[in-house]
Amino acid sequence: MSVYVTIDVPVDLQEDALEALEVARDTGRVKKGTNETTKAIERGNADLVFVAEDVSPEEIVMHLPELADEKGIPVVFVETQDDVGHAAGLEVGSAAAAIVDTGDADDDVEDIAGKIEDLE
Repeated sequence: MSVYVTIDVPVDLQEDALEALEVARDTGRVKKGTNETTKAIERGNADLVFVAEDVSPEEIVMHLPELADEKGIPVVFVETQDDVGHAAGLEVGSAAAAIVDTGDADDDVEDIAGKIEDLE
């Protein structure tokens, strides 16, 4: 487990969260990449943040969980960058992503956020 991973998210919850990211990508708005995700968190626009566990060097995303926690935004840790990138609509991996407009995934995002809060 990487240094910045604060909770162990079960695989089934990761899959549900990635499906919500795909729905939000198609019907709402998502931010892709560490820089866009950081800005969305700082502005308080993010509803749910995704951070890959296999990022190297770890310093690239190390600030995201703490920043999201300060803003009260739930963070889902996903096993690989490829999973995050593909769910966000990229052909390559992405270290981080954020849902800024849930679109049709509103109920799913609320459910996932509640489950993440229970894990903390």
